[in-house]
Amino acid sequence: MSHVPTDLAAEFPDDADAIAKLKASNAHFVKVLESLAAVNREIGRIEAELEPTSDETLEDFKKQRLAFLDEIGAMIAAARS
Repeated sequence: MSHVPTDLAAEFPDDADAIAKLKASNAHFVKVLESLAAVNREIGRIEAELEPTSDETLEDFKKQRLAFLDEIGAMIAAARS
């Protein structure tokens, strides 16, 4: 089973202040975080074999996760500048 981080501190360890600011002020950021959490849960369930699915479906979820992380990273970078 791969490690699926449940919080952004693992993905963006140097950006706690920017993350806190975005959580408090950006509704879209919060929505993306919620979507990321849902995808992470789904990946965890699939990898733990609690939910049978195809390899293609798992890869689709992983691609969604990366897209959410890219979007979050871009918002964090913008908040830092």
